[in-house]
Amino acid sequence: MRYSQAFIPTLKEVPAEAQIPSHQLMIRSGMIRPLAAGVYSFLPLGYRVVHKVSQIIREEMNAIGAQEFHLPALNPIEIWEQTGRVAEMDDVLFHIKNRDGLVLAPTHEEIIAYHARQHIKSYKDLPQIWYQIQTKFRNEPRPRSGVLRGRQFLMKDAYSLDAKAEGLDLSYEKHRQAYERIFDRCGLKYFQVGASSGAMGGSGSQEFMVESSHGEDTCAISETGNYAANIEVATSWLPPVGRLDDNPPIEKFATPNARTINDLVEQFNIPLERCAKSVVYMADEEPILVLMRGNDELNIEKLMRVVEGARLRPAEAEELSKFTGANAGSIGPIGLKTKMRVIADKLLKSANGLVSGANEDGFHLRNIDFDRDPTIDAFHDLRVVQPGERQGGPDGPELRVVRAIEVGHIFKLGSKYSAALGATFLDENGKDHPIIMGSYGIGVERIIACYVEQHHDEFGIKWNADLSPYHVYLSGLNLKKSDMTREAADKLYVELQAAGLETLYDDRNVSPGFKFKDADLLGFPVHIIVGEKSLKDGNVEVKYRASGDRAVVPLAEAVRRVSEYLGR
Repeated sequence: MRYSQAFIPTLKEVPAEAQIPSHQLMIRSGMIRPLAAGVYSFLPLGYRVVHKVSQIIREEMNAIGAQEFHLPALNPIEIWEQTGRVAEMDDVLFHIKNRDGLVLAPTHEEIIAYHARQHIKSYKDLPQIWYQIQTKFRNEPRPRSGVLRGRQFLMKDAYSLDAKAEGLDLSYEKHRQAYERIFDRCGLKYFQVGASSGAMGGSGSQEFMVESSHGEDTCAISETGNYAANIEVATSWLPPVGRLDDNPPIEKFATPNARTINDLVEQFNIPLERCAKSVVYMADEEPILVLMRGNDELNIEKLMRVVEGARLRPAEAEELSKFTGANAGSIGPIGLKTKMRVIADKLLKSANGLVSGANEDGFHLRNIDFDRDPTIDAFHDLRVVQPGERQGGPDGPELRVVRAIEVGHIFKLGSKYSAALGATFLDENGKDHPIIMGSYGIGVERIIACYVEQHHDEFGIKWNADLSPYHVYLSGLNLKKSDMTREAADKLYVELQAAGLETLYDDRNVSPGFKFKDADLLGFPVHIIVGEKSLKDGNVEVKYRASGDRAVVPLAEAVRRVSEYLGR
């Protein structure tokens, strides 16, 4: 493609900082343009990358026996109502107001199960893997970070259909390995983490993450690299609070100016770990008292798994007073006005010498013994892991807590969707069973954004040959002033194209400096510079974007040298 004929917006100079967010680089390099909040247009350069990422995904999905579909983005709402996800997704699901009964699909588990019900009849029809690369819609309340969290995006979503749980395990592993190959081929540095299934449901899930200071996910990673988990499910080792030898009876004491754990510690010289912080959550309409050690942060995702099936929210002020008799800061597990379920973090198990609210404003109780005084229904790991904690034991590796971007997510769904939509099969004995499903997603645009995030410098992007919009940036210098240069550059352009090397030929009548800056910003793997000075000796200059190395190459050997470098 000749630059003068290409649709490439005026390129903006990139600030001299290596940590520029990927979406800004994508805008400045003419890949995308914002159209509305969370909605982006992909321009020709960016769309060429979309095609290349999609092709890598197709090749690896086809290699595991998957079949490609294209399912409608417009879905009948009644199909979604059968699985309960209209209520679960709430405002995230786009509803079509002028056509009742239609929604825009944020994903396609329901539609896959709907079609499976029509076409899968027997165990002999299984297993199956169906996938598509298609536009999805989610009404993100605060779209941000460019294409990383948009309201319209391109996703590869795949679905496995099996007769037994063992079959799901095999399908899940096939996808996990396929994802590794996809991300390796795309040139991403990534890690895998255990994750929460969230609204998707199912028995297990795994995320593929890219570490980034601009990421919206938080993960815990061990320094040895043998442990990684989303903060929603991450665990660490800490010593339990334990028991004190002295174990006097409960004592009530006045705390009129102590509304927080820090107030108790500072005003009454109480060890932080002996404070049992109490909070109340509503699981649907049922109040639940949750007890945490000191200032430990409650992990809502972990609590959701304990009270599975219920919608959680913090109790409001009026509810606190109604159920406990006190306001926030004076709540505890003893003397509650309403009998309720009490759950505590496992670090508090069998602990004594504890301090908690007396369920009376301005008062607390000391010397609480969890083996003697309150009734605790269950102990669970409920904490948010903190940096520097250890994994596995006191001598285990330290954990780092990092920001990250999710580029892929795989789920073991089980029969949640197939059972709700009647997608069943007959086994060898003629007995009816729901199909066992898995779901596997990759954000196509996220792969691109993450690649840009990881492969750029202060001058622009550094593409590899597999993803780059073009393989070669060909600069002809002062073409209007030199017939020799123009003829040599035109001929080289034809030869590069004939050799299968995708080439953007910068034939603009602008200064060499403009061309060099734009070549670095766009970041194609090879930049060939054709100028009169080098041509007089029969040479051209070749610059390799990844390393910044330059070489003077005979014009007659330029195509061969570049082909060898690119592995083409």
